[in-house]
Amino acid sequence: MSPKNLFILTFFAIMSVYLYVFGQEKTIEIIKEEYLFILGLSPIIIALLYFKMQVKGKELIDFNKNNGFSIKSTIVFFLIFQVVDYILEDGFIGMISMWFLYWIMGLIALLLMQTINYYKNYKLHLRQ
Repeated sequence: MSPKNLFILTFFAIMSVYLYVFGQEKTIEIIKEEYLFILGLSPIIIALLYFKMQVKGKELIDFNKNNGFSIKSTIVFFLIFQVVDYILEDGFIGMISMWFLYWIMGLIALLLMQTINYYKNYKLHLRQ
């Protein structure tokens, strides 16, 4: 499954759990609390689109092909954070309230990796 599809699927899963456990008002409040991280996506997306347009139609090299995480290591990493959050955030409710923050951080990491890949391709094509 591609990371793009995985992020879309997990977004709907997180929102479904949030709406079931917290209700609509608390879910909106949790999302509003992370507004700075959401706003932080804007310059990353702008840079991604800029470099993507600059290399459009050119042969791209995947500089990230050796930087992937396995699903197993990702799940183990997530579970470690869940145990820590369960202890530090006062139980199950506090633990799942952190999921949206993790989702945003994962999205930021994915977009940064893609932006860097497009930037490296852009620099490569400038030299030619």
